[in-house]
Amino acid sequence: MRRIFQLSVLCLTAGVVVACVPESVIQTEDIPTAGVRFLNVVPDTGAASGMDFRPVDMVENSTFYNMTFRNTTLFFYKNARAGQRHFKIFLDDTLASVASTVMADTNINLEAGKRYTFILWGFSRTGQTPAMKLDVITDDPADPGTQIALRTINACLPGLCGAAANGVVDVKQYPSAGPVPGTPTWGAVPVMSFSTYVQTAPGGIKYNVTPAGGGAALFTDPTAIAGTAGTIDIEAIPGTTVAGSAVTGIVVPRSVAGTKAVSITTPGMIFVWDRRPPRLPTQ
Repeated sequence: MRRIFQLSVLCLTAGVVVACVPESVIQTEDIPTAGVRFLNVVPDTGAASGMDFRPVDMVENSTFYNMTFRNTTLFFYKNARAGQRHFKIFLDDTLASVASTVMADTNINLEAGKRYTFILWGFSRTGQTPAMKLDVITDDPADPGTQIALRTINACLPGLCGAAANGVVDVKQYPSAGPVPGTPTWGAVPVMSFSTYVQTAPGGIKYNVTPAGGGAALFTDPTAIAGTAGTIDIEAIPGTTVAGSAVTGIVVPRSVAGTKAVSITTPGMIFVWDRRPPRLPTQ
């Protein structure tokens, strides 16, 4: 019994000592970051698999693996450390002989708080025009306030966008209830280029895409992503029905028949958000 009593006193004393130690604060680095995302719209690659987008200057979770032609499953922003950065794009393939093939290589200064789209487009086959290249687009629309901001990226290539033989297109955005306006919102958008943002009232939005100067639409007018309004405890999903959002419609070509790129026989359009609406204030 005596031994147990002594041990209890010792434990009590130890507890008092620990309780008297002041709390320590561990400082962690506040890392400035930017948002990056990667889109592969090269229609004639020599492999059935896609592309790997990787930082090669440091280890971080900003890599995109096996991004196949027109794939948007993983097309979202990832945090990347701001500052002078070095990224490469590799051909993703199970063959060891081509696994390290570098498709693009770029150095870029990422600004904290900004978002960037890395887009690989053009023809990869030798002698085809325009040739494959990597462009980086800064996604920094002004706050549209009670409206929404819209933009178009034209990833079309000559001969791969239906009736638009040279790939140049007119793009019209309009309320889903219609009708299609007569004047393009963005006229004669060149191949492998992007438009400025325009602002309009929130609501369902459709895009009409024709060859420059008019003609039959390249595809049935698609509806842009609508989004979902936020609540006090749930963040909004950006889209055309949610004020403060910015949305881009990307016109994409079909794949080149006979190549190993994912076989898609018609041009189309994909939509992504570029800016989130502000969060609702808490109560």
